[in-house]
Amino acid sequence: MTESLLYIVSTPIGNLGDMTPRAVEVLERVDVIAAEDTRHSKRLMSHFGINTPLIPCHDHNERQQADSIVNRMRNGESVALISDAGTPLISDPGFYLVRAVREAGFRVVPVPGACAFVAALSVSGLPTDRFFFEGFLPAKSGARRKRMEVLSAFEHTWGVYESPHRILDSLEDLQAVLGDEHYIVIAREITKTFETVLAGSVSDVLDIVKSDSNQQRGEFVILVDGCKKEAVSEITPEAEKMLQRLLEELPIKKAAAVVADLTGLRKKALYEHGLTLKDND
Repeated sequence: MTESLLYIVSTPIGNLGDMTPRAVEVLERVDVIAAEDTRHSKRLMSHFGINTPLIPCHDHNERQQADSIVNRMRNGESVALISDAGTPLISDPGFYLVRAVREAGFRVVPVPGACAFVAALSVSGLPTDRFFFEGFLPAKSGARRKRMEVLSAFEHTWGVYESPHRILDSLEDLQAVLGDEHYIVIAREITKTFETVLAGSVSDVLDIVKSDSNQQRGEFVILVDGCKKEAVSEITPEAEKMLQRLLEELPIKKAAAVVADLTGLRKKALYEHGLTLKDND
């Protein structure tokens, strides 16, 4: 009997030429394809002449479908999972299904291909030796800014996905959290007809997007240069004295923020130095 497998199949994020021959072969060979949106995926299947039956597998039914798919595999079937575009499970449903299939004793096989975040990162000109993918930020500005504040302390490149109706708000929140001059890259409509990559300071990129409504359409990847760690030696004696005095009255985080506002030094470096000063008390 042929081994039952679950294939995680990447599909194009725009340009249909990015569909791999292996992806087409697997989708033709499996018994059923689990798709995030079957109506959307029917168009892709029709383009490549793939007639394999489609079943829905999305956020709202994944746990129920996982049981059904595991039962299919126990009956000797192989299954492919696809998302609406790109690599499944990257900010898309699927991890519960993968875990259920693996726990049932079946193999899960990747069929690699396009991924919007990796594609954007590759053309960004930002450091790629280490990077962090956040997925989607919170929808509300207050929660979004709080998460950006956490991410702003990262010393390596980080990035998020963003939708057209929130791109301006997100860029304005980035400006409020990171300041005008922090270097960012936004990649829009990767591999599609109107693909655009904008790079520069937050304020410059925001001005371009504000002034051109076309730059507010499509799907976005926002990439942010990591913060540059301040060496302790760059904290001047005057700044240290100010920090020491404030630590007598304020929590470390608040004292560091006040000194950062007054001196232009980075909050993170001042906070870490404040911890050292407290430890030495």
